[in-house]
Amino acid sequence: MDAKIGPLDVSKPPCSDVGSLPHNGTASTPLISSEWTLGRHLARRLVEIGATDVFSVPGDFNLTLLDHFIAEPGLTLVGCCNELNAGYAADGFARSRGVGACVVTFTVGGLSVINAIAGAYSENLPVICIVGGPNSNDFGTNRILHHTIGLPDFSQEMRCFQTVTCYQAVVNDLDHAHEQIDTAISTALKESKPVYISVSCNLPAIPHPTFSREPVPFSIAPRLSNHMGLEAAVEVAAEFLNKAVKPVLVGGPKLRVAKASGAFVELADACGYALAMMPSAKGLVPEHHPHFIGTYWGAVSTAFCAEIVESADAYLFAGPIFNDYSSVGYSLLLKKEKAIFVQPDRVVIANGPAFGCVLMKDFLSALAKRLKHNKTAYENYHRIFVPEGHPLKCEPNEALRVNVLFQHIQKMLSGDTAVIAETGDSWFNCQKLKLPEGCG
Repeated sequence: MDAKIGPLDVSKPPCSDVGSLPHNGTASTPLISSEWTLGRHLARRLVEIGATDVFSVPGDFNLTLLDHFIAEPGLTLVGCCNELNAGYAADGFARSRGVGACVVTFTVGGLSVINAIAGAYSENLPVICIVGGPNSNDFGTNRILHHTIGLPDFSQEMRCFQTVTCYQAVVNDLDHAHEQIDTAISTALKESKPVYISVSCNLPAIPHPTFSREPVPFSIAPRLSNHMGLEAAVEVAAEFLNKAVKPVLVGGPKLRVAKASGAFVELADACGYALAMMPSAKGLVPEHHPHFIGTYWGAVSTAFCAEIVESADAYLFAGPIFNDYSSVGYSLLLKKEKAIFVQPDRVVIANGPAFGCVLMKDFLSALAKRLKHNKTAYENYHRIFVPEGHPLKCEPNEALRVNVLFQHIQKMLSGDTAVIAETGDSWFNCQKLKLPEGCG
């Protein structure tokens, strides 16, 4: 079954003068409405997919396009201090709402936003990066434009974006604009990666018959698991885990892109294993879960978590990323022969078989029905766990201590809060925070 995204109301005709009859009763040549524009089409596409807040920095190459976005009732144009702010705001919106969008100007803006787009690429976030490009009449003229690095080659910006986006569209003629825009946006949704769309500055307001209808809602076929591969992977994994004495579950950051957090909790509920999260996955699974034991981060894990994970005779990692940071310099005391690694579309079991075309969400849900209940690892954790003490109160005029600061931060958290932890002291100390239900 196809998955429809953001259905639009297409009940009213887009223009009353199309195919109208003159007084003599003969059919007239269809008129081109002033509303049939690229700018309006792109604005409505963003509304349809849920990117209702567009983060922008105005510049002379994107002003006409921004006028169309302002005119679209379903869009809110959010002005930002600079392009990097706009890119990171779109990143955050995509994390919260599923897809984000930002609009900047040519080259001077595009190269400023590219670091945020690269971050969205690494985090598998569908961000629509829209750039107001040169006038279509300037292509091929060998002219040098302002806002560039002083060369007449207008492809520099696009080539920079090629390595950090999954699709690039340079829209400099109206005949192909509809196809280019729709292909770019649908690719971002399918791949869960950013895309780059450059729109020549003179095109957004020019009417064109390809935009004569309301946009037909995207209908993107869902990805499906190979059924036989799924069955085989579940059978081997269930046999592997059911013979273990004290197995554990560890969640990783790719649970989000796989949309498998719910399935992971379903598995934890069914099997009773101790449940830990990798540091970059903190907040993806509710920490009030009855078998939650904290953050697994090798030697700097939360108290007593590493002892339980690394002493287990079997562990299932769902969506892990083992880089130098998450592995504490590749020092994790894990053994491959004890591990099942579940990636968004692949399952690898110990030193044995691997199964491709198996979606994480399907695998975890199916595995939940095949595992024996085993809470040995959690009971071991509960036996050795010692509650944290309370930091001593600060004396008057004493320097503020970090543990006291974070005690105050802990009290500020609620289900309406989101925590953003920068790399460094914030990151290390935020791992110790206990996130209430709903806090990400």
